[in-house]
Amino acid sequence: GFEVSKSGDARVALIGFPSVGKSTILSEFTSTKSEAAAYEFTTLTCIPGVLTHRGCKIQMLDLPGIIEGASQGKGRGRQVIAVAKSADMVLMVLDAASGKSERQKQLLEHELEVCGLRLNKQPPNISFKRKATGGLSVNFMCKAPSITEKDINDVCREYKIHNADILIREDLTVDDFCDVIEGNRHYVKCLYVYNKVDHTSLEEVERICLQPHCTVLSTYMKLNYDVFLDKIWEYLDLVRVYTKKRGQPPDLSDPLVLTHGRHGTTVEAACRQLHKSLVENHDYSFVWGQSVKHSPQRCGLGHALADEDVIQIMVHKVQKKEVDPFNKSTAAPTQSRQQVKKAKAKLKT
Repeated sequence: GFEVSKSGDARVALIGFPSVGKSTILSEFTSTKSEAAAYEFTTLTCIPGVLTHRGCKIQMLDLPGIIEGASQGKGRGRQVIAVAKSADMVLMVLDAASGKSERQKQLLEHELEVCGLRLNKQPPNISFKRKATGGLSVNFMCKAPSITEKDINDVCREYKIHNADILIREDLTVDDFCDVIEGNRHYVKCLYVYNKVDHTSLEEVERICLQPHCTVLSTYMKLNYDVFLDKIWEYLDLVRVYTKKRGQPPDLSDPLVLTHGRHGTTVEAACRQLHKSLVENHDYSFVWGQSVKHSPQRCGLGHALADEDVIQIMVHKVQKKEVDPFNKSTAAPTQSRQQVKKAKAKLKT
């Protein structure tokens, strides 16, 4: 089925039309072998694989092909897009040899947009707070030529919102404001992968490479594999952190992998990944690496870590409390708790 549990340090979903090479990409870059054939809809369920790159394990999902009208449920399209919503990154695979790659790209973007996926966008910088009374309060902190106060009032009236505090910090469109009110949009990074470039001209390959968020690939001739992996690493923006014990060299074999999307890249996130009690008992941390001005530097929980930093966590010294098996009483060691309670109880007259 489509219910695949999250594993590894990040999750990547392969999305595209049937017979564009998604299963071949999964088979080439992971140890999982996904069936690939010369007919459409070879893959009927979600097939997971693990891609290991720079010491990190990235879960890669091979999804069935999407067709036009998938957002309305055609070809189990809603289930496929629902899995893509749980991914940290979407790899949109397009067929460069068919001559219809740009049309495929537009259709796929539209289907994902309808289902609430926003590709390569950031959430609008707006403060939107509902309240019980007081009416609508709209304030602008900058110039916003794309939207007016009247547009905001009209949209709120459509959604039957009559009391709210709205603070606009950047220019945005009416659609962006609707996304904020809905509150169920997913903002995901997307890399457009043009497969089968060995069947196209050099001019076409150069044109594709000049476009933003695009890369080329040929699984048949095994071309551009290294650039493809580096692009995935760049878009996922993973941060590897190595731990160190006092008086010992750092352990460079097994890094902690932090992501911006899941829990953040702060010292607190690193402590929480090791054990939640480290956050409560945290005193300070020594950090070596690119994120500090001098090595080592003493940092708190809010310090943002960079890739390949080394961290040494120092905790508060916990004083050992004297264990009293008899409920902190001064009773004789031979007495039980029930006997102590009876002795403390007032005598009935």
